[in-house]
Amino acid sequence: MDGNPLAEEFERARPRLRAVAYRMLGSLTEADDAVQETWLRLSRSNGTIDDLRAWLVTVVGRICLDVLRARATRRESSTDSWLPEPIVRLDAEGDPERDAMLADSVGLALLVVLESLAPAERLAFVLHDVFSVPFEEIAAIVDRSPEAARQLASRARRRIGRTPHVPDADLAVQRQVVDAFLAAARAGDFDALIAVLDPDVVLRQDGGGKAPLTRPPVIGAHAVAAEISVRGRPFAGLARPIVVNGGAGVIVRLPTGLTVVIGFTVIGGRITEIDQIGDPAKLRGIV
Repeated sequence: MDGNPLAEEFERARPRLRAVAYRMLGSLTEADDAVQETWLRLSRSNGTIDDLRAWLVTVVGRICLDVLRARATRRESSTDSWLPEPIVRLDAEGDPERDAMLADSVGLALLVVLESLAPAERLAFVLHDVFSVPFEEIAAIVDRSPEAARQLASRARRRIGRTPHVPDADLAVQRQVVDAFLAAARAGDFDALIAVLDPDVVLRQDGGGKAPLTRPPVIGAHAVAAEISVRGRPFAGLARPIVVNGGAGVIVRLPTGLTVVIGFTVIGGRITEIDQIGDPAKLRGIV
């Protein structure tokens, strides 16, 4: 791309486009595909683009919207858990690009909530509330009026506002809570598990549709503690600390060769969400 002014402009915009696409899709792989498709459309474009930044955001937004609509159709009959592709930093890892994504990452819990929104609501919320894109530009993507686009973002905001998703800011505090959880799981200590779990805790398991790692969500401290007491001991004994989407997490490499990444959301000193990702397609950059 050296010497190509259009390509150089695109490369400067790439990190922002990738961040937009990841928040829209919850997948680094799909985000990279969307950004690449945006470049292909730009390279095939004819004529002068007055505002390249707005044009690129519009195009990547439309691509992501199509992906979300197709995804919603595929999942209509599924009751299993879906989890995003995690952004992971291993303790010994030093990847500047991944660290930059982690520093600006959004937690797994919020990505799960975003997945529950209608595609157009998600786009309006992400573009306006996270990236400050004017509603006039969003309206062009969703083929609605600016006021209708504003209402989409407002509905998304109300739904997200009803769902706690902001974890405790101190990663060290999160880690202490997760360590206490792992110790209780290794010991099979039901009461100790209850002590670190929020009463409304949710356990999600996404194995890419394959049992036993893909199951419907388990909700409530007693139900989750019972699940962990029965199934969690082998995992807890092999767990190694990592950072998952900016929060405390663990990676488990099982003797069978299977790798599982588990992210924890800790709010008020208790675990509110446990997200277990064993889908190999979502862990390709980790395993």
